[in-house]
Amino acid sequence: MTAADLDRVAEIAVIGFPDHFEGRPCFANRLAFNAPGCFVLQTPGGLEGYLVAYPWREGAAPTLNTLIEAIPADAGVLYLHDLALTPAVRGQGWSKPAVQAVVDLARAGGWATIALVAVNDAVDFWRGHGFAVRQTPEMTAKLASYGSDARYMVRTV
Repeated sequence: MTAADLDRVAEIAVIGFPDHFEGRPCFANRLAFNAPGCFVLQTPGGLEGYLVAYPWREGAAPTLNTLIEAIPADAGVLYLHDLALTPAVRGQGWSKPAVQAVVDLARAGGWATIALVAVNDAVDFWRGHGFAVRQTPEMTAKLASYGSDARYMVRTV
C-alpha cells in the first residue's frame, strides 16, 4: 500500500464495513506507523482489496476510526486491523494469500500471535483461517462499539 492507494482503500472499507466506518485518515495513520503491514490487492481491473496489520497490545483493539499516536511499547501481538475485498473478487481465494502474508509478517517480526476483531458475522470465516475466539472481560466492553456479533480472535503463529 502507498499513499496513492488511500482513497480507494477508504472506498473499499465502506463497502466491506458499512456499519464500522473508518475513513482515509485512519488508513493513512496505520500506513505511516507500519507500512510493511499494509497490503493491497491490485488486479487488472484495479485495486480490489486491502489488508492492514500492525503491532498492538494483547487482549486489546484500537477504537474504531481513531488515530493512534504510536505503536505501543508493550505490543504483544500483530493485530490484523482489516481485510477487505470488493464483491468483484470475493470468493476467488484471495483471502488465503492475504492471511499468509500476515503470518509471514508475524514470523519475520517475531510475533507469536496474530489477533483481530471479527465483525459482520465473520467468526466462521476467520476460524477457517486458523483463528479462535478468545473472550476476556477487558474486551467485552470494548467490543460493544464493534457490534453485537464482534468477537476477539487469535491465531498462534
